[in-house]
Amino acid sequence: MNIIQKSKIWEKSPFDSKTRNKVRELKKNPDLLYDSFYKNLEFGTGGIRGIMGVGTNRVNKYTIGKTTQGLAKYLLKSFKNDNIKVVLAYDCRNNGVLYSKVVSNVLSANGIICYVFRDIRPTPQLSFAIKELNAQCGIMLTASHNPPEYNGYKVYWSDGGQIVPPIDKNLIEIINSTKYEEINFKSEKKYITKISKNFDNKFIEASTKSVKFKVLNQENLKITFSSLHGTSIKILPDLMKKEGFKNFNIVDIESQPDGNFGKLTSPNPEDPKSFKESLKLANKTDSDIVIVTDPDADRLGIAIRNNNKKLVLLNGNQTMVIFTDFLLNQLRLKKKLNKNYFVATTIVSTPLMSKIAENYGVDCKITLTGFKWISKLISENKNIKFIGGGEESYGYLVGDLIRDKDAITSSLLACKIAAYLKNQNKSIFDYLISIYKKYGLYKEKLISIEKKGKKGNEEINNLMNFYRKYKSEYLGKYQILVKEDYESGFSINLKSTKKNKLNLPRTNLLRFIFNDGSILSIRPSGTEPKIKLYISVNMSIKFDEKIEKIETNLNNKIDNLIRSLKI
Repeated sequence: MNIIQKSKIWEKSPFDSKTRNKVRELKKNPDLLYDSFYKNLEFGTGGIRGIMGVGTNRVNKYTIGKTTQGLAKYLLKSFKNDNIKVVLAYDCRNNGVLYSKVVSNVLSANGIICYVFRDIRPTPQLSFAIKELNAQCGIMLTASHNPPEYNGYKVYWSDGGQIVPPIDKNLIEIINSTKYEEINFKSEKKYITKISKNFDNKFIEASTKSVKFKVLNQENLKITFSSLHGTSIKILPDLMKKEGFKNFNIVDIESQPDGNFGKLTSPNPEDPKSFKESLKLANKTDSDIVIVTDPDADRLGIAIRNNNKKLVLLNGNQTMVIFTDFLLNQLRLKKKLNKNYFVATTIVSTPLMSKIAENYGVDCKITLTGFKWISKLISENKNIKFIGGGEESYGYLVGDLIRDKDAITSSLLACKIAAYLKNQNKSIFDYLISIYKKYGLYKEKLISIEKKGKKGNEEINNLMNFYRKYKSEYLGKYQILVKEDYESGFSINLKSTKKNKLNLPRTNLLRFIFNDGSILSIRPSGTEPKIKLYISVNMSIKFDEKIEKIETNLNNKIDNLIRSLKI
């Protein structure tokens, strides 16, 4: 079926007149029409995510409705009773209210009980609510940190984590086989229940329970916070007030929920530009720490003061190792630490996590990219205690009460650490330097290259195929020791030509491990039209060696590796 034929289907029943007219308008722009219909929206690492508009490759009433109808069929098949419950939340994105009505209408029309938050709420709160309300499933309508034109749909299961194999594969098959004519939009109000605002207190209690240690003089810590027009404004100020952080300064011009994100260049804490207003206020208030969260409050960005009292940004890997080392050290000080604990991270995150875990005598479990895999580890390892874990993309989880990355509880942890260190006339920056001196200086860099549309998708595939077939033992002047192909499921030692089976599920990821310990990982994004390259380099620190000099050497190594890439 060609694009014109696919688009013509959307010009008649069951599609409404508004949709039909928009499709006719699209025909005036062949390129836009093509991009809107050339494929169906697909589940990636974070579910369905895409640009809003009409068409099979867009987020709209009908693609949302088709996904929900397919999900309803799967739930009715999987749980053969009359008490199937789904929790539904949405963030500040445009059309969030509209899409939440579509979802709740379709679920209720299929006889499924739907608990709906009355207003925007963070992703981690949805994860918590699924377990708290004993629901079989959860849906979060969000596009996380993507630009304003995006929205999305993430499916969670009864453990509070995002769906993983074999559930995802089975669900996708049913969604793909569902026809638009099957969508039942006629709601049954008796199956729809609004979640009370009092539920916020339960979530706040869960956050405080996850960060148990007490810190004196917390009121002395000066904090600047921005929600970037997102959902954390609904919870974090109340949480911090309850915990005694009185000097909590909010960036007012970014506090109002807004799907267009005001004047922000990016609603993503990974982008330094998102800190612009926060840094201004932090310098004005002489803040010790800056907290910035993304729209659905699962990602966390932090700025701290260095030894020159200048505010510097931490990347996701640095935040993760600080949190993990601190949590492990607290357990060791309380003499509670043993081999019945574990931490977790992802394959493209810093290898420093494994070094830290080894030092404390606990296991560091490594998963594929995407926090759903960390959640899966928690569910599969019920006999050992999960302490914390994270990924390089600014996500961290403390404890197991929630099963997705959680910027709310992580913000509380960050401020507790900062207050704890301030009592000792130290800073988070000092703590990070002590980690580097102990384990070696690790430096990571992420390069994201945007490739939009069908042509961009082809370019991404061509790049992956080029490096999948790459046979040279060198990338530039750097010798490759091991090449790992997670799509084939095997690694090969280029010196001995010995092949080994990889122990993680198949995915479109390549890793090159160099003889000096550097690592290059290449993968397509599961949520955006991008190819991503992750570079990790490291060097040990001698007793009298200056960190600035080592950092310069590592930056040069990263730059040399980048120049060696055919991208």
